[in-house]
Amino acid sequence: MNVNDLNTTVPNTWCPGCTNFMVMAGVKKAITDLVNEGSFTKEQFTTVAGIGCHAKIYDYLNLNGFYGLHGRVPPVMAGIKLANPNLKVIGFSGDGDAFAEGMSHFIHFCRYNLDATYVIHDNQLFALTTGQATPTSEPGFVGKSTPHGSPFRPINPITLALESGASFVAREYALDLPNLSETLKKAIKHRGASVVEIIQPCITFHDVREFLKDRMYRIEPMDLENAVRTARSWNYTKEDNARIPVGIFYETQYPTLEEKIGVRVWHEEIPERKHKAEDLWARFK
Repeated sequence: MNVNDLNTTVPNTWCPGCTNFMVMAGVKKAITDLVNEGSFTKEQFTTVAGIGCHAKIYDYLNLNGFYGLHGRVPPVMAGIKLANPNLKVIGFSGDGDAFAEGMSHFIHFCRYNLDATYVIHDNQLFALTTGQATPTSEPGFVGKSTPHGSPFRPINPITLALESGASFVAREYALDLPNLSETLKKAIKHRGASVVEIIQPCITFHDVREFLKDRMYRIEPMDLENAVRTARSWNYTKEDNARIPVGIFYETQYPTLEEKIGVRVWHEEIPERKHKAEDLWARFK
């Protein structure tokens, strides 16, 4: 399989030079490598997208998928995974989609330990609607909804994921393609709730590439206590002394949602239920 096998003919409407192109390149490389390694087939991959600039990735990936409502990517992922646990489900959200409209769904995705990968394109603003503040915007952020600067303290998605029970938590940078694709591969192969936050500067409304350039440093997976401490070391502000950890913060194993509720038993060991599920699948495939 070649990365070009994941291309579509849909015209791309991201801004020229948008860092979402790099996110998509990382996703394509990760999936292509996993297929070529024999870990999964292309047909096993299913995508879910919310609403926002991030969501256009759905149109540009030649994979089965579903456009969800704003902030509702995790419940759609859950429905797909519970209906067919053999699929590898990858959800995409922006920071607004995940942490404004979708905050409660994000928390429960983590605590349920759904076996799926949730990729967060974090540019610290609503870009599709031309630059409003989101829950991860830094204090003082000037946008159309905060013309005098945001007065609010940003949330920290990494600590939120860790404290909520996600079993794989990572942060990567959109412009570091080798590390981005490798971490995405590990997240997809992980059995359980994988959260990958991608720091993804919006070059049109929030170009922080210069600020980020010399402030990132790589980390290795650690125990939960140290992962939380390390995650808290950057509070999503633009302070001169900021140091931004990137890499895999934490990885562990415990029963997934599917295992907890016996979804495989539901499908495979009770014949009448198996037949009903097959009939339903035949109607909509």
